[in-house]
Parts: sequence; C-alpha cells; structure tokens
Amino acid sequence: MATTEHRPPRTGEQRRADVLTRLEEDVDAWVATASPEGEQYMVPLSFVFHDGGLVMCTRRTSRTARNIRAGSGATIALGHTRDVVLIEAKAEQLAPDGLAPRAGDAFAAKVGWDPRGDEEYVFLRFLPRTLRAWREENELKGSVLMRDGVWRA
Repeated sequence: MATTEHRPPRTGEQRRADVLTRLEEDVDAWVATASPEGEQYMVPLSFVFHDGGLVMCTRRTSRTARNIRAGSGATIALGHTRDVVLIEAKAEQLAPDGLAPRAGDAFAAKVGWDPRGDEEYVFLRFLPRTLRAWREENELKGSVLMRDGVWRA
C-alpha cells in the first residue's frame, strides 16, 4: 500500500468532497456508544447517508440500541488509518415504521437488506455534530470540517 505522507495536504473543500464521496460509497462504519454507566461499546454497522444523517439498523435488543435509548451519542469512524473520517453524532432510535419511506428505500437499496416490518429491528439515525477528516499528520491542522452540525469547509 502506498503511503500518502509525501502528498501535500488537501484543501478543506477537497476533504469535504472526499468525505461526501466516502459517505455515499462506503457501506459499513464503526459505531461507538456508551452505557449510562460509561461502559463503551463499538460495533460495525451498515449505513446509508440520507438527508444529512447516517441511517443504520440493528436488533432492538443490541447494546448499541440500548445505549442510544438511554441517551448515548455516538462516535462513527469511516475509512482506514491513512484516510480517516471521524464523526461525533447525535443519535436517535426509530421504530421500523418511524423511518421516512425514502430513507428506508435508500437503506434497502444500498445495503441489500430491508428490515422494515420486522419488529426485532430498529433504525438508528445519526446526525453529525462534529466531523474530522485527515490522511496523515500534515492534514491534522484543519481536520475539523464540521462543528455544531455546520460544515466549515
């Protein structure tokens, strides 16, 4: 694998474009939540980026769903260590029938699975509050592309 450390840092606009491409093309992300007692939990989940948020699905009884019901936010990671997108998000749980039809259709089309109608599953919607993206140390400066839910670049 070629290293990117000798490439010049991307502009904020290029990083934002790269992040949006990753959000559209990637299928899976790492999602970290915490229990009310502070016990951390991380799991990979499939997602679709729809109307400015990430939509995912998991079993109603999963630790992730329980943490979100209890008020946990989430940290979501995309990419690999040489092309990181790190998102701090507000999280909400939606019943299968609580998801907008277009979002459900987009999820099913991208992921290849439609859990709507199965009461064992719930949808999770994550609204990005802070988003950082970088490849190497030379991109750490300016890595915050979104703050308080507003794009900076």
